[in-house]
Amino acid sequence: MRSLAESSTSADAAGPIPFDNSYARLPEAFYQRVKPLAVAAPRLLRVNDALACQLRIDPRFLESPEGVAVLSGNEIASGSEPIAQAYAGHQFGDFVPQLGDGRAVLLGEVVDVAGKRFDLQLKGSGRTRFSRGGDGRAALGPVIREYIVSEAMAALGIPTTRSLAVVLTGENVMRERALPGGILTRVASSHLRVGTFQYFAARGDIENLRALADYAIARHYPEARLAEDPYRAFYAAVVAALARLSARWMLVGFIHGVLNTDNTAIGGETIDYGPCAFIDAYRPDKVFSYIDQFGRYAFANQPAAVAWNLARFGETLLPLIAGGGDKAIEAANASIAGFDDHFNAAYLAGMRQKLGLARAVEGDFELASDLLNRMAENDADFTLTFRALCEAAAHAKGDVDVRGLFTDPSAFDEWAGRWRERLSLEERSAEARRTEMLSVNPMFIPRNHRIEAVIRDAEAGRFEKFHELVEVLAHPFDDQPKFADYAKPPQPEEEVRQTFCGT
Repeated sequence: MRSLAESSTSADAAGPIPFDNSYARLPEAFYQRVKPLAVAAPRLLRVNDALACQLRIDPRFLESPEGVAVLSGNEIASGSEPIAQAYAGHQFGDFVPQLGDGRAVLLGEVVDVAGKRFDLQLKGSGRTRFSRGGDGRAALGPVIREYIVSEAMAALGIPTTRSLAVVLTGENVMRERALPGGILTRVASSHLRVGTFQYFAARGDIENLRALADYAIARHYPEARLAEDPYRAFYAAVVAALARLSARWMLVGFIHGVLNTDNTAIGGETIDYGPCAFIDAYRPDKVFSYIDQFGRYAFANQPAAVAWNLARFGETLLPLIAGGGDKAIEAANASIAGFDDHFNAAYLAGMRQKLGLARAVEGDFELASDLLNRMAENDADFTLTFRALCEAAAHAKGDVDVRGLFTDPSAFDEWAGRWRERLSLEERSAEARRTEMLSVNPMFIPRNHRIEAVIRDAEAGRFEKFHELVEVLAHPFDDQPKFADYAKPPQPEEEVRQTFCGT
């Protein structure tokens, strides 16, 4: 197999999208070659200009009729090799041996201005052999949700897939009712999932399992190739990456909603924004996803869910690690045992930043946990509480805004006294502390009620609020007084209690 850095053909780079495909050179057991289904009347809704430039794609091409034809699947760009990827997965704990891209087509890969490789994928582009009876299409609502949330996550600095474009199809899709259709162009460092490895492991296909692991190491963790046991080093690296990612979710109040193994990317990015949501009032047991009836993927359960998925990933690698057998099990267990250490270190470091603590002092974790417990008992908004603490850390008069978020303000007062004692151990000035806290505690998150309002407008053909919300969320740490209402939690009648996959 050629190096990932080696170009496919000279003709690829000559096209408007500089494709340089590598996954399509793997054996055909990995995918189905497929052409996206044409749509009736494609119309561009939004192009992510900055991302396009990063990917060395001219936004003006994407906005042209020829570009819209590519983004809608009506035309295949030069150098593109469309495929639907095969994978399996545990869905809410139950193993399904064949899933795969049932409504997505990987157009190919590009190498960005920094030399990093990315997938370009159309979501909502029609049936494949993995569709399992589905129509392969996407309603506009879920497409808009993914665009908004994935780009907000990127602005928050959290590893994530990105959104390059949204196209209106000019056709309706049937769900509970007829809904306008849309296609999202998704960008990912790859679409390799825990479920991709499960697909070959379940079939006992060790040859292709090894080829997949070698490919993943070359693409994501090349340093593992230098280790005495590259596959063990690979597994340990994935465990560490996903532990850190889980911590990042917990630090911003993000709930993925459907953390199945087929939605767990081994590259360490957040992927598959279905029934996702951000917490308003902090509740560790909060669930939004309609399909998560028993709270398997509730907010506080997410680290354990990711660790469970990683254990399943480790099982797939046993034939490759340490020559297999008991030594492989021992090595894999040692790697997965490190999940908690990686998670706790990342979480505590992030929480110290959120609380304005530069030094590591014993008792910091307990101080943060006590605040969260008091927030849960007093319906305090997760995002606004930490944002208001930025001012309170600089001067005590800032306490008034934090206190107003608690149903019983004295619950905050009791904690704040111990917090200020802890702050007295810091050497930074109050203003320096405030500045750093403002850089990690966002003012703006994609509030559920705002997303739902944007989707309702979009379904009625009104898109101004969609564009406005995307622009606001691109600067989550800025005050943006003009858009202050976007920072507010929902009124009781606006609260979103359930979210849906939209498939």
